[in-house]
Amino acid sequence: MTSILTHNSSIHIGFLADAEAINRQIMDVYGGLGDQDILRRSHFFGGRFENLYLDHERIPALVQVLAQATSYAASLLGLPEQALKRGFWFNDMGPGQSTTKHDHDEYDELLSAVYYIHVPENSGSLIIHDRYSQTEVKPESGMFVFFAPAVLHSVSCNLSGERRLSIGMNFGPA
Repeated sequence: MTSILTHNSSIHIGFLADAEAINRQIMDVYGGLGDQDILRRSHFFGGRFENLYLDHERIPALVQVLAQATSYAASLLGLPEQALKRGFWFNDMGPGQSTTKHDHDEYDELLSAVYYIHVPENSGSLIIHDRYSQTEVKPESGMFVFFAPAVLHSVSCNLSGERRLSIGMNFGPA
């Protein structure tokens, strides 16, 4: 795990072991899901729902991603894993789409994260908006990025011809 101090925010970057195989399994199952598999949609901006909520049991390979994310979160927060609860959603961003500036400081979140499954070239960067500046994080498949829930962030426009798939997560007290 690498920690980076931006002007007013800390971000932490880690990677999933065997991400290529795990991400391929996730993509294979995700590509076969239909509307009936989505439990809930939220955050309708720019003609799309930014957050798609699925039952993790529909995609068995998610277990490894979520377990690693929880382990990283517990380590960063200095808490045992069982002291944390986790929520997650998919962010499926097509060509020409972006994600608006927002934060996750809504309830009792302690830490937010994103995990990148499929990141085509030029499919958008995570932008961390600090008080007087912004930091661009160029995502890679298999990368985790952790940050405080109150940190404003956005995703630049997907200029590729493919969809980009990531998982957003929040961690709070159990």
